[in-house]
Amino acid sequence: MRLRRRTGATRALSAISGSRSGAQLSPSPTQLPPPTVSDARVYMRLALSATAVSKSGRGAGTIVATAAMGRKSSKAKEKKQKRLEERAAMDAVCAKVEAANKLDDPLEAFPFFKKYDRNGLNISIDCKRVSSLDQATVDWAFELTKTNMESLYEQSEWGWKDREKRDELTDDRAWYLIAWEEGPSPVAFIHFRFDVECGDEVLYCYEAQLEIKVRRKGLGKFLIQILQLMANSTQMKKVMLTVFKHNHGAYQFFREALQFEIDETSPSMSGCCGDDCSYEILSRRTKYGEGQSTHSSNHSGGCCH
Repeated sequence: MRLRRRTGATRALSAISGSRSGAQLSPSPTQLPPPTVSDARVYMRLALSATAVSKSGRGAGTIVATAAMGRKSSKAKEKKQKRLEERAAMDAVCAKVEAANKLDDPLEAFPFFKKYDRNGLNISIDCKRVSSLDQATVDWAFELTKTNMESLYEQSEWGWKDREKRDELTDDRAWYLIAWEEGPSPVAFIHFRFDVECGDEVLYCYEAQLEIKVRRKGLGKFLIQILQLMANSTQMKKVMLTVFKHNHGAYQFFREALQFEIDETSPSMSGCCGDDCSYEILSRRTKYGEGQSTHSSNHSGGCCH
């Protein structure tokens, strides 16, 4: 059989056997015989196996890198999906608030609560947008609020400012429950809004003001109960309000008589300002908000979108 020309592989075997390039040495008892074609083939197989292992190692590295990229891609998809879900949830919240604000009269579904004739009072109650109120009624609401609240505001970090309070009372989003005595003349009102409070749909009570002559006769409690009914009927998660700590009568009224709780976003609960703040945020959940926790802001009437 004709031998093939020796390659680098066979030269390597020659060196191992003790031969020199181009020299022929006679075998001795201590020397290996010169490489044969069979030996060369064995070596070639070993060399090819080593090359395959090397390539396999590089392939494994590629697989690891690909797996890492796959994990990153999966995490990115999860984050994107979470953002889409959060956006969809917020859209649903805003849709509920928008639907509530489109109502002509949120009190219409509760005709029984349009009258209050207890404890010597004969009161009719209606619900209107601020845009439907005449100027005389708006002025009365402002003056009653100032009479009842100015000194309490002055004791707080907020202070009293006529213009700010009037702007708040006449905001386009404002709704009013107004109690009318026979005459008719207004004797009490509640300013409230359907709003988004840091991700939750809520009915926020901004003011609950009564003339002195109709206090302590159950009217205030009756009006707040109407808010709770409307919040449930419009699928809001809770009724919220802000009360000064130093307004002891109002604080006790909401906490004890109406079973409002200190909201988790109130400064005393959230760790923001704490005892330095002169107010608490109170809330009472509706059936749509039971068992849920929220992260709303810690300011009165604030809205986080």
